[in-house]
Amino acid sequence: MSARFTAEHDSEEEVEEVSEEEIGEEYNPEHDASSSGEEVPQAERETFLSKNSKITWSSSAYEKQGRMAAQNVMKMAPGPTRYAVSHARDIPSTFYLFITPAIEKIILEMTNLEGFRKYGDSWKRMDETDLHAYIGLLILAGVYRSRGEAAASLWDAESGRAIFRATMPLKLFHTYSRLLRFDNRESRPARRVTDKLAAIREVWDKWVERLPYLYNPGHEVTVGEQLVPFKGCCPFRQYMPSKPAKYGIKMWVACDAKSSYAWRMQVFTGKLTRGGPEKNQGMRVVLDVTEGLRGHSVTCDSFFTSYELGQQLLKRKITLVGTVRKNKPELPPALLESKGRQVFSSKFAFTPTTTLVSYLPKKNKNVVLLSTLHTEADISDREDRKPAIILDYNRSKGGVDNLDKVIGTYSCRRMTARWPLVIFHNIIDVSSYNAFVIWREINLTWMPGKKNRRRVFLEQLGKALVTPYIERRKHLPCTEDSAAVVKAVQSRSRDQPEGPVAPATAPATSPATAPATAPATSPATSPATSLATAPATSTAGASKRKRCQFCPPKKDCKTQTVCCRCQTYICKGCALVYCPTCAN
Repeated sequence: MSARFTAEHDSEEEVEEVSEEEIGEEYNPEHDASSSGEEVPQAERETFLSKNSKITWSSSAYEKQGRMAAQNVMKMAPGPTRYAVSHARDIPSTFYLFITPAIEKIILEMTNLEGFRKYGDSWKRMDETDLHAYIGLLILAGVYRSRGEAAASLWDAESGRAIFRATMPLKLFHTYSRLLRFDNRESRPARRVTDKLAAIREVWDKWVERLPYLYNPGHEVTVGEQLVPFKGCCPFRQYMPSKPAKYGIKMWVACDAKSSYAWRMQVFTGKLTRGGPEKNQGMRVVLDVTEGLRGHSVTCDSFFTSYELGQQLLKRKITLVGTVRKNKPELPPALLESKGRQVFSSKFAFTPTTTLVSYLPKKNKNVVLLSTLHTEADISDREDRKPAIILDYNRSKGGVDNLDKVIGTYSCRRMTARWPLVIFHNIIDVSSYNAFVIWREINLTWMPGKKNRRRVFLEQLGKALVTPYIERRKHLPCTEDSAAVVKAVQSRSRDQPEGPVAPATAPATSPATAPATAPATSPATSPATSLATAPATSTAGASKRKRCQFCPPKKDCKTQTVCCRCQTYICKGCALVYCPTCAN
């Protein structure tokens, strides 16, 4: 929802006609039933009639009396829920709050079914360790910004990374990517008649219901669109020229405006299987993704905003702030006129529960916003004299856009022609980011002030997921650096004391006090640290690639390998290999 207050945002946009049945009676809370006609004389109050002649707008605000409106009172404390606080013991367990054993069971059962169908008795059954290692490699590929890089280059002995070769062979990774399934392919045609998302519906529903169970959004909630890039064959692929990818799978998202935590999501599957096109789609989407909220303020763009939506949300004690398309029948024509008005001027219109503002950012170009949160004609003291409605909208409109940005930075998406796998990759991306939000708010002392916290979180998560698979490897990789990683991980697992070590559990306190009382697990004790200190010359201490300090400058040999003692950058051609005895 990156709408700017320019003429391009609201001009020449084709939208559905709003029927007369959409504009119902205005919602009037009991505490707002004050007689405005007695307070302001009729001669002083200028009125405007809407285009459909159903709503009468006033130029003066209606005075409010009594206590705070019920739609401004939140019933839930923002932040991680008590369940999330008590179960987020470390980084992997925080991620498993979203990818639950029920979801893993479906994926493993359907993937093994497809494996036996294709390879027969020669198929080696995939288990939880295999699935975790596969997901961990996807996350690590995103951490190393290798989304557009071929998988073969990640496993390359010279230009690749040792962690990929140390985990599993490239052929096995390709096999899992090709056979990964989320439903029974034989029964899919019957289910696809009524459900276009049948190929991944069960996994999607189980994952979506976890999102609101683990986090309570703050007062401001953003509703918008997310486009997952995909150009393959899909019955509900969308074309959105305003998005960077342009082609992909569209999803409706409701997220916290401050943290961008994805609180509820829906996949847009196109037109209905029966009947004509859907009417009032924007209002239906907002009502669906905000189900369960109370006392919050929803911010959305002109695709969703309407007068009827504002009234329906007020019945749920939720307020609305958003831009409005100028062809809406509930708008008064007098508010849409821009000729003859001064630049930076604002014109307001009111009903007892709704406020409209027409702001002129440039000559003869205006933008219209609707709000059920604001009841006064407040204008800021800034040079551009923007109304308070616009300032609040600008502050909270970027929740979904920021979610797209942070997910795209370290996305685990791989090249594929199967749209269910694209949705699964997006599930991993959103789950890893939501887990990072919960972990960050629970452990306030974890890497405070660092700007690379999310990258460190994802790297530790990916390495923790692949560690159990590396520990049970029977054969060493061919390359020396990958073999050193496997030896280091397996030796550390043997040195650990036998028997499960009881982790420190967080007290089940309220979300408001959870961040102060939750355990702050140190990254130094994570299973991923065994991967960071494996070989004598390691890439763990290197933050970026630099020139080898032993090669001639003309050669310009770049490397990420550093000496384990002096931290000097050295390439593989100049490095010397020692056994553990000689190294000591």
